[in-house]
Amino acid sequence: MKNLRKIGKHLCSDDGVGVVEIILILVVLIALVVIFKSQLNTLVNNIFSSINKQAKTIY
Repeated sequence: MKNLRKIGKHLCSDDGVGVVEIILILVVLIALVVIFKSQLNTLVNNIFSSINKQAKTIY
């Protein structure tokens, strides 16, 4: 009977919910990066080229 109570407590426990939520968020973020990879590359390249142009005017 004690063992059944322990099993019941583990089944009703919410300890693993945080881990599942974090994994789902990571999966969604990775999917977004894969989907918008080319747009992100273009955006980052434009930002760095703008930074380089502005840095050259300082020197």
